[in-house]
Amino acid sequence: MTNFEDLEIWQLARHLTGQIYQLTRNGNFAKDYSLCNQIQRASVSVMSNIAEGYERGGNQEFIQYLAIAKGSCGEVRCQLYIALDQKYIDKTEADNLLDQHRKLSIMIYKFMEHLKGSRFKGAKYKAPKPDPELVEFEALLQSYLKK
Repeated sequence: MTNFEDLEIWQLARHLTGQIYQLTRNGNFAKDYSLCNQIQRASVSVMSNIAEGYERGGNQEFIQYLAIAKGSCGEVRCQLYIALDQKYIDKTEADNLLDQHRKLSIMIYKFMEHLKGSRFKGAKYKAPKPDPELVEFEALLQSYLKK
């Protein structure tokens, strides 16, 4: 992977954010500005935190941002229940979105666990390229010590 757009969890979060925006444009849901705004912001938070965590370059920070994304995913599910209770969406539509958000939450969790067990600590922890002058000096020093 070379960028966050390659991550399956980010791609799914993006897809679900599009669905949330589409859903909140309609009927009484669109008129409930507070809930509409909150569910949109929570949905955007999921994909944004995945992206920001990735771009930080270290696994520990990435895991922290993934935890925030997972929390926001739960927030979206909670708000979908509110929308269902207020009859802004029907049960079939709610169940579909709830299931997809549960799937995303599980995927984020499994990815966090993968990162926790990984020996690779992130791009910002890669060893720097050796300085050519230092390499030459060390070679000279080693040859001198062998004499």
